[in-house]
Amino acid sequence: MEFLVIGGGALLAFGILAFGIYTIRRDRQKQIEERLGRYTSEYGSQLSELLEAEGTQLHQATSIELLQEAADKAIAESNFASIWKSQLSRADLKLTPAEFLGMHFVSVIGFFLAAYLVVFRGNIILSLIAGVIGFFAPRIWVSMKIGRRLNQFESQLPDNLQMWVNGLRSGYSVLQAIEGIAREAAEPTATEFKRVVKEVQLGIPMDEALDHMLTRMPSDDLDLVITAVNIQREVGGNLAEILEVISHTIRERIKLKGEIRVLTAQGRVTGYIIGGMPVFLLGFLMMANPDYVGRLFENRMCGWPMLGCGAGMISLGVAVIQRIIDIEI
Repeated sequence: MEFLVIGGGALLAFGILAFGIYTIRRDRQKQIEERLGRYTSEYGSQLSELLEAEGTQLHQATSIELLQEAADKAIAESNFASIWKSQLSRADLKLTPAEFLGMHFVSVIGFFLAAYLVVFRGNIILSLIAGVIGFFAPRIWVSMKIGRRLNQFESQLPDNLQMWVNGLRSGYSVLQAIEGIAREAAEPTATEFKRVVKEVQLGIPMDEALDHMLTRMPSDDLDLVITAVNIQREVGGNLAEILEVISHTIRERIKLKGEIRVLTAQGRVTGYIIGGMPVFLLGFLMMANPDYVGRLFENRMCGWPMLGCGAGMISLGVAVIQRIIDIEI
């Protein structure tokens, strides 16, 4: 009976959170469309008449929207909210800090339910540990998206710099060459350069717009490019030749990074095996024979310290291996 109550309550909470997030996203899209309609004054009245003729009414702010706005205002001035905004921008995720906080709650409940109902089958302690892991799952997901996006951007940078050089030699200005990259480049480079163009068009100085892109894409190669552009704008010079030299340097650096990655592949795989094998064996034994390993979790005087020491030593070993194979170029 207790098992059904806990499972039912957790499922109900998970459903409420998921429905709330879905409703917020849906209503926000409608609100954005309404706000855009205000600026299209030439066609706004005609569009309004057509909507009224069809019997469509604009949605007013719902209680869920008000709750979401209140949550945004409550955490807007906090330190973690500013950090989350920067991370979400780097990952190119259209989420607010309040929505990202809601993802944490949904992830915690989801991991807890999966562990309690499926994996560990009623073991409340291990299920709570799984819930703690679920709290960090959204952050790990965002970090992976940031890393993958940054790697794609850096790999595309030499070709895009060559496109920039060709545009400057064709007689384009710096902004026009950037617009060409925004039109022709692949993602995520196109999105980042489009943001630079839009910011400049809105009145933000070129150097500040480029610094904003560097904040979203913290790359040493991009920092070198932006520094060269800012210096050229201040003292003059042939920007096309400078960018061509930087492009060649970046290509050589990427080539060297690839060679180092091949040479350190064995060390990376060793770190993955050392860190993942004990956890995999523990989960397998808990599912195959819970009584065999369950004593470690039941005995707080001996079992828990042993688990803590094991986790600490695994983490230390993985950290040492990663430190060895992390070669700065």
